[in-house]
Amino acid sequence: MMNPKEPNTVDRVQRIVDSDRGFFDRRIVFIVLTLIWTCLVGIGMSALWKYQGTPGEQTTSPRYWPVQSLLKHNQNGSTLIMFAHPHCPCTRASIGELSLLMTHCGEKIDARVLFFNSSKFSAGWKKTDLWYSAAEIPGVAVSSDQEGFEAKTFQSTTSGYVLLYDANGRLLFQGGITGSRGHSGENAGRSAIEAMLMNKTAETKQTFVYGCLLQDRTETSGKENQVCPQQ
Repeated sequence: MMNPKEPNTVDRVQRIVDSDRGFFDRRIVFIVLTLIWTCLVGIGMSALWKYQGTPGEQTTSPRYWPVQSLLKHNQNGSTLIMFAHPHCPCTRASIGELSLLMTHCGEKIDARVLFFNSSKFSAGWKKTDLWYSAAEIPGVAVSSDQEGFEAKTFQSTTSGYVLLYDANGRLLFQGGITGSRGHSGENAGRSAIEAMLMNKTAETKQTFVYGCLLQDRTETSGKENQVCPQQ
C-alpha cells in the first residue's frame, strides 16, 4: 500500500512543473534585466560619442590682424593665439597638442594662450591647472583675456580655438587642434599648422573646434561656478 505521507504521481509531476516554471521565470527576468541594462549602456555611450563629436560654433576670424586688438603680432615670424576657458576640461587636450606643436615648431612661432577672465570673479579663478600647464610650455606666453575682449575681437567663442597669423598679419589658419572633445592624438588642425610653419602644403586652413563656450551668451562675464559652459 502507498504511504499516505508520500506524494503521489500527480503531486510529483506538479512539483516538477512548478520547479521548471520558477526556473524559466527567473531566466525571463534575467534576460529582461540584461536587455534593459544593455539598452541603457547603449544610450549612454551614444550620448557620450555624440557629445565628444559635436564641435563648437564655427566662426570666421578677421583675415588680417584686427587694429582693435590690444595685442601686437610678431612682425618677424608667425603668431599663434589660443583662446581658452580656465575651467574647460575639454581644453586639457588642446593644451597638450599645443605642447607637441611647440616641441616640433616652437622656434618658428610666437605662441600665446589667452584665458577668459572677468573682474566679477575671484582673484584666483583663472589660475587653474590648465593655466599652469600652458605656462610650463617653453615659448608660450599666458595671459588673461579680461571680459573676453580679445576673443570677441578675433571672433572666438569656443575654448581651444586657435589662430595662426603670418608676419604681415595675414590669417593662415583658424580652428581647433584636437580631433574631438578632450581627445589627444594626430589631428588635422595640428598637422595643418605644422605644415604651414615648415613651408609645406597644408591640407586645410580651417578645422572644427571641440570645447566649451568661452563665456555665457546671456551674461557678459559668464558664471563663476559654471565648470564647463556647454555649447
